[in-house]
Amino acid sequence: MPELPEVETVCRGLNQATLHQPIAGGAVLLPRTIAHPESVDGFLAGMTGVQVIHWGRRGKYLLAELETVAGIAAGWLGVHLRMTGQLLWEKATEPVTSHCRVRLFFPENCELRFVDQRTFGRMWWISPEQRPEQVMMGMAALGPEPFSESFSVDYLYQATRHRLRPIKNALLDQSLVAGIGNIYADEALFISGIRPQVPCKHLGRPRIAKLHAAIGRVLHDSIEAGGTTFSDFRNVQGINGNYGGVAWVYGRDGEPCRICGTTIQRLKLGGRSAHYCPSCQR
Repeated sequence: MPELPEVETVCRGLNQATLHQPIAGGAVLLPRTIAHPESVDGFLAGMTGVQVIHWGRRGKYLLAELETVAGIAAGWLGVHLRMTGQLLWEKATEPVTSHCRVRLFFPENCELRFVDQRTFGRMWWISPEQRPEQVMMGMAALGPEPFSESFSVDYLYQATRHRLRPIKNALLDQSLVAGIGNIYADEALFISGIRPQVPCKHLGRPRIAKLHAAIGRVLHDSIEAGGTTFSDFRNVQGINGNYGGVAWVYGRDGEPCRICGTTIQRLKLGGRSAHYCPSCQR
């Protein structure tokens, strides 16, 4: 599933490609992709004759602010890529693949296509009378953004100090911190020298401070690399992310640690995989 760096990469690409261009309508090729409103016709009506004035990101959600060409607020377009979703900026002359679920028609023969092999991704059109978090229910439960002031060392320490669950599981909790998933939880834990199975309450403030710094570092590095592509992720131009080639531990079980040469191990925690170096992490 795309995580914060991948979604941020897509968000930046969309802001470069799609802004202030009147949308002439679209086509919904898989109706269940539309989570709101209930009808496909309602979604297409909301997305016709409007323009995107800004794309933002909240956790793993994308949110476009819409207005009419006359500058009147026209609601929002929300997107969650889920496991295999891609938003691709393409010419209308490009063949439409079998996994294309939604097409939005822009000027100069351009299209924004939502491609999703596993069909778990969702799109919302939200009227200007509603707030996105009232409709996209998962947004209301999100914790602070990792780069925000509210995600401080003190916040992370207080939020984890009494918890018995493994620190890896805690980092995957979107109500604790928004946007981190399997890849960057593993990477941040490696950088901070913490094993994924260590209970939260066994980590003192100094180790939490190291983890906090590692989260910022690994997310920044991955955004600079355009995200991570292990299977499906592409940016809006269809280009792979480059971070996967330099990952410290994620997806490298059985390979030597880049620091000490010890074989990277993989284990299961709460049904999710976790990768770590037995020597570098304690």
